[in-house]
Parts: sequence; structure tokens; C-alpha cells
Amino acid sequence: MELVAANAARLTTERVAQLPAAVARPGYDRAAMRVGIVHLGLGAFVRAHLAAVNEAALDAGADPCWGICGVSLRQADTRDALAPQSGLYALALRSADADGHEQTRMAVIGCLLETLVAPEDPQAVLARIAHADTRIVSVTVTEKGYCHDPASGRLNLLHPDIVHDLAHPLAPRSTIGFLVWGLRQRRAAGLGPITLMSLDNLPSNGHLLRGMVLAFAQQVDAALAAWIEALCAFPCSMVDRIVPRTTDGDRREVAHMLGMHDAWPVLAEPYLEWVVEDQFAAGRPDWSLGGARFVAEAAPFETLKLRTVNGAHSALAYLAVMAGWATVDQAMAQPALKAYLAALLQEEIVPTLPPLPGLDLTRYQQRLLQRFENPALKHQTRQIAMDGSQKLPQRLLDTVRARLAADLPIGRLALAVAAWLHFLRGVDEAGRAYDIQDPLAAELAQRYAQAEYAARHTGAGPAALLAWTQMLTGLPTVFADLGDDLRFVRAVALAAHRLRSQGVAGALEAAQQEGISPAS
Repeated sequence: MELVAANAARLTTERVAQLPAAVARPGYDRAAMRVGIVHLGLGAFVRAHLAAVNEAALDAGADPCWGICGVSLRQADTRDALAPQSGLYALALRSADADGHEQTRMAVIGCLLETLVAPEDPQAVLARIAHADTRIVSVTVTEKGYCHDPASGRLNLLHPDIVHDLAHPLAPRSTIGFLVWGLRQRRAAGLGPITLMSLDNLPSNGHLLRGMVLAFAQQVDAALAAWIEALCAFPCSMVDRIVPRTTDGDRREVAHMLGMHDAWPVLAEPYLEWVVEDQFAAGRPDWSLGGARFVAEAAPFETLKLRTVNGAHSALAYLAVMAGWATVDQAMAQPALKAYLAALLQEEIVPTLPPLPGLDLTRYQQRLLQRFENPALKHQTRQIAMDGSQKLPQRLLDTVRARLAADLPIGRLALAVAAWLHFLRGVDEAGRAYDIQDPLAAELAQRYAQAEYAARHTGAGPAALLAWTQMLTGLPTVFADLGDDLRFVRAVALAAHRLRSQGVAGALEAAQQEGISPAS
């Protein structure tokens, strides 16, 4: 992919002084910076979140030891785009005013000092983790990057990358392999412990990361595992900012605003939330200067984010893809979908949340729906719909379990789950085919075919849809115990029947006019 036109003026260190006055730029001496943070998973999100917060801390006078080395674990495209720019890139915060007119605030981020590509030079990544200056290793590798079973939360020792990494200490492939082998080199060199920090949308993400690292380390060396367990820190955190995928149109718009080309800018909403436990083994920047909130326990905020923002986002995405609504704001323009999401939040999700003193939940829900309506982001629903097998357990199914445990109805949640199952057919309501991008894509396709077969051979009507639903919700790696709960299966079967017989618009309208029947 050609990211910039040939011979075009490029964003570089030397050209920063030529940026328009309205564009913010680093207020510190980049030449004095050192790498103190290694980040695995150099995607758009971390460049719009952690790096942006870190940039604010540096601008406010944080120690120059907190530069970032970004590691791409799969492809070289981000490195190839940013290396000629010395790691500089633009962050464009997009919103709309009360009249719907789009507006953008632009800043050039400078704290990304180094970019590595793991498959090209895995030993360089291990050396950076083991470097004396490194004090934090953070990760954004999405749910599937942990090589775990989403239903049980355990490391999958049969995962091909884990099998490979246990046998190849100098050439790992997985996040967990790089972390453990890097820590082993660090310990062997007599260096101190570090903080390993997950920024992914997973419940108790720090505890999960710790469990994966220790499980792998136990396979390597019990003494190493004990050292990690005793000395390294794994703070939990909650991160929240909508970051859509950058398009070529975005690049052209950013180039116009900068007066020069940026090969890979990042777009985001202005809203940012980061709640992180203040548990660090080797110090940290004062990220509160960039809007972070340090707490003793992040779990209540994680639950808030996963169940409201992520749960509603997934419900919207699967319904929208099937209906042909390409972006989140297009979907939110459908009155029936907006009414469904508002009811889902208010009536089924919010009552399951833990106490959050000082938080106005009514205002929080209103603001969340307003964020989804932002027309400037053009957030693709297909992007949100990826990797559903990894996302559903924490985004929707944990909420379902909480409501079933309290003997409360789950009709709206069941519609969201049924929408994912309906989405797995790979064709929207207009007949347009799409790929199922999911680590379990092959297994899901087989399950879906088996479900269709079961439905055809069970007769017509409710019995057929129940058989269809039982086959799909019987997938243990996603649904675990819920596949055996008839209250859940029947509620999902009812919602699936509405989607298959009336379509998305019909199912939403029925939900709005009649209310969705509770689980029975």
C-alpha cells in the first residue's frame, strides 16, 4: 500500500517547526528522550490513547526517560510508515458541533521514539524488554492476542503460537512468549523487575495477563515464575476512546491540515478515559497530567466500560452489519436502533453494575449514546464486529449471567447475542457477502452449518429455531455453561426467530412497540 505520494513533503523532525500554529507539537526535547516504555501491539488505539496521555505528561515536564518503543507483532506497515518520520504522527480529534458541523483538533505526537517489527527481528524485541532503561511493558493486542480460552480465562497451551514459543526462546511469536522470554533475559542479566500492563478490553485485564505470563513461565522455569510472581507488577486498567481505522481519505484531510503528508495519522474522538491501578514495580510517569485516573482497584470501572460501552457497541455492530448500516452514526440515525440501545443500557445493563460512587449513570448513558452519534468519526461497524468469539464473553455474556443469577429478564441482551449468531451466516439482508474475521472462523462456520442442518431436520417453527440456537450456543469456548441454561437458549432462540423472519428493522420495531419478552 502506497501511503504517501512520491516526492511529497513528509512530516519529519526538521519540518515540525513549519506546522501551522493551530497544530500542537512536542514541547520537550526529543533528542534528550530515552525509551522507558515498550509497547506490544502498535496499532491505532495505543497511538491515540497511551501515547497521547504520555505526550501530555512529557509536555508538562515528565522525566525524559519515558519515551516509547512500539512493537508490531505481525506486520511491518506501521513501522514502514512511521520510521521515515522518526516516529512522529498526527492525532486528529474529530467531533461535531451542535449543528452537526464537523471539527478537528490536531496534534503531532513525539514520544514514539522507536518502532520494531517482531517477525523481522524477535531478538531486538527481547533485548528491548530486557534493557536496563525499560520499566514498563504495555500491551494492546486485542482479546485474541492472549492465546487463552475466553470462556475459562486459561492459557491455551495447545495454541500453535504457544507451542512454538515454548520451543523457540529466541524467536517467539506471541505476546506471552515475548514477555516471558524477555523477562528471563532480564532476570539473567541481574536487572530488576518491571511493570506489565494490559490496555485491552478484558475483565481484570492485569490479572488475566499475570495468569497467562505465569502459566507460560511455569512451563519454562519454576524459579522464573516465582521471580515474576513476587516482583513484577500487573496493574488492571480501563481504557475508553473510540478510534476508527484510518482511511486514505483521512490521510488526505490530515495532509491538508498539516501542510505536509503524514503516512499514518490516527483519528479519535475527543473523549478519553483511563483508569489504572497505581501498582508499578519500577516507577511511572504522572499520566494524570494527560487525564488518567489512578485508583486502588479498577474492577468497577472495567465492568462499567465492558458492559456499557463495549456491550452496546457489539450489539449495535451485529445488528447494523446485517441491516447494511456501514457506520456507527448511520446506525444511530435509525430511531428503532437508538431506542433499543437506550433500553438495553437502562433496563438490562446498568442494573448489573457495581457501585460507582460519584458517577451519574443517567448522564453517563446519555453521553455514551451521543458519542456513538458522532458523525465525524465514521466508525465502521464491520471493524467493531470482528473477533466476536473473543469479545462476547466479557461484553455481553457476563451481563447475561448476572441477570440470570438474579432471575431477571434478558430479552434485549438475547437480541444482541442472536444478532451475532445471525451475523455468522456471512451475508447481510441485501445479499452482500462478507468475511467472518475471527480466530474461530473455521469452527464457527462448521457450527453454523450444523445449526442449519439441525433446524431443517427438526421440523418447522419454534422447535427448529431452538435446535438451531442450541447447536450454536453449545460452543463451549464461547458460551461455557450458558449453553446448558434453557432460559438463555430460549430467549436467544426467540430473538433469532424475529431476526430471521422479520429482519433487523422488523425485530427492532417489534421490540420498540411490544417490548421484548423476558426469558422464560
